[in-house]
Amino acid sequence: MFKKVLIANRGEIAVRVMKTCERLGIKTVAVYSEADQDAVFALMADERVAIGPAPAAESYLVADKIITAAKQTGAEAIHPGYGFLSENAGFAKRLDAEGIAFIGPNPVAIEAMGDKITSKKLAAEAGVSTVPGYMGIIEDPKDAVEIAKEIGFPVMLKATAGGGGKGMRIAHSESEVEQGIISAQNEARSSFGDDRVFIEKFIEEPRHIEIQVLGDKHGNVVYLGERECSIQRRHQKVLEEAPSPFVDEKMRKAMGAQAVALAKAVDYDSAGTVEFIVDRDRNFYFLEMNTRLQVEHPVTELVTGIDLVEQMLKSAAGEELALTQKTVKLKGWAIESRIYAEDPYRNFLPSIGRLKRYQPPEEGEDEDGTIVRNDTGVTEGSEISIFYDPMIAKLCTYGPDRAAAIGRMAEALDEFHVSGIQHNVPFLQAVVRHPRFQSGNITTNFIAEEYPQGFKGADLTPEDFSAFVAVAALAHARVTERNRLIDGQLSYDTTPVDGNWTFMLGLTPVPITITDEGDEVVVTVCEGDHPVPVGPIEFQGDWMPGEPVFRGEVNGNVFSAQLESFGIGWHITHAGRTLPIHVVHPRTAELLTYMPRKNKGADAKELKCPMPGVVVSIAVAEGEEVQVGQNLAVVEAMKMENVLTSEVKGIVKKILARAGDSLAVDDVIIEFA
Repeated sequence: MFKKVLIANRGEIAVRVMKTCERLGIKTVAVYSEADQDAVFALMADERVAIGPAPAAESYLVADKIITAAKQTGAEAIHPGYGFLSENAGFAKRLDAEGIAFIGPNPVAIEAMGDKITSKKLAAEAGVSTVPGYMGIIEDPKDAVEIAKEIGFPVMLKATAGGGGKGMRIAHSESEVEQGIISAQNEARSSFGDDRVFIEKFIEEPRHIEIQVLGDKHGNVVYLGERECSIQRRHQKVLEEAPSPFVDEKMRKAMGAQAVALAKAVDYDSAGTVEFIVDRDRNFYFLEMNTRLQVEHPVTELVTGIDLVEQMLKSAAGEELALTQKTVKLKGWAIESRIYAEDPYRNFLPSIGRLKRYQPPEEGEDEDGTIVRNDTGVTEGSEISIFYDPMIAKLCTYGPDRAAAIGRMAEALDEFHVSGIQHNVPFLQAVVRHPRFQSGNITTNFIAEEYPQGFKGADLTPEDFSAFVAVAALAHARVTERNRLIDGQLSYDTTPVDGNWTFMLGLTPVPITITDEGDEVVVTVCEGDHPVPVGPIEFQGDWMPGEPVFRGEVNGNVFSAQLESFGIGWHITHAGRTLPIHVVHPRTAELLTYMPRKNKGADAKELKCPMPGVVVSIAVAEGEEVQVGQNLAVVEAMKMENVLTSEVKGIVKKILARAGDSLAVDDVIIEFA
């Protein structure tokens, strides 16, 4: 086994690899850019080497710098993580020539499977089902339109290199093909340095199911079950689970057999993933093979008990696979939620900035057999940069069955507190509680179908509303108690909050009475026009002012919520819903209804940049008349291109930005007459 390994990556995956190396007694080397000099992974490694400026093209993607760092530190092997150089056959060949082990598959396998066109041809030869499509390289948008018409709409435009949703577009019309292929090529070039794109038939109502494979250098290959990855947005996975609620044992064996056959066809010798698209009738078609460790690998580890990073290290060191297909057993259920720095209330626009508070749920196993695991590369005070992927953490839960895993995930997400940037935790809270998700009746269209107008927050049930009332009452009781003690005018034993109060959701008043019994607050909701059942709400919890997360019980049920103060009230978040709440004296509630409210209507005279990013292109000219929905500009942020469209009909008065400009949030791009 290796004595020292360099991790040619950053963030949570670098931390993940280091944890296994530490457990195995292997020393680690981190390489870091200027933007990552204080990052968790850079400080965690036994040694660290600076490799250049923040842009990946000048640091993490420069093979010469990575190899030089390995030689300087005496690292015997390099683990590439995922992304960056992980599927670069040229890099693997360079390492072989330098006598440095590549902790991944052989270059031939990377080259064959890394090109989606070549991999489809090899898959067909190996007897693997493939999706109909055009396997040649497409460069001209007009050629793409003709090919798409022959295949039949809808079609998928897909970069031949890379993954992670980069360089992918669905097109339902000729115009969408023309625009989509340009964006796909630009994203692919930016992310992978390879702008080749091909077209295939888009399967409607599809599921995305993938098989984890594991091989060695002695010809042994096994599969470790499947992962359901159908909850996606813009082809980027959001939530994954293992096993799939749709796959039975017969289907699992058939998919596994095809995945193994493909792996053996290219002498695959590490951890890899064969991805399939599955229709409603359980027909499955090969999509691609990822010749690297997948982002969602933790769910497979949780249900198999197999450390995939350890297996990759052993394979790279030439050890024979100790597993056989008969010894691979799936036990229980695991779910992974990808927590991203993005705003779900603004069409998931990227968010950057500093993590002012970062308080994930406690990791470990509970008495009921459920497990919480949080793979992350950040801590409180970390900076989320424009230069890299917006992932904050991968929150995983395990349970003896799917319902238990989902239940524990719902609780863990309610306990996950992040502030300083926008994030998608409320959206994930809503998804895991959604009846359709809980039923397992999901496709890759889930988000588009269930949130067609974007995410506005989860629906509020009477039970949840009761809990919001209780949390607000407790917060009010504790803050009032603290204020009285600080004032020093009343004794500790006084209970000044007892009595009649008004719970206000926005400007909607709900009369309540509060009885504070120290370790328990009893709230009685009075008669009125509100969705809360009339009666007492018994509430227990040790929350104190300043704590961002409440954990306690409401009417005997475990309950968690997040509290953020604003003015004399709180924003309380639970189950995918954030409510602005006040608990005030009845007279104060009456006066609040007379307070003026600011109108936050959008300024239709300007196109503002909705996120920090770089202008890729401007699609209009000064003096041009534009229509509603017309493309105006393309802005790249966190390696994804975002097309900005016109919300009004008008005349372009002035263009204030040009291609290559770096913009902040709300910088004006175009003014309209």
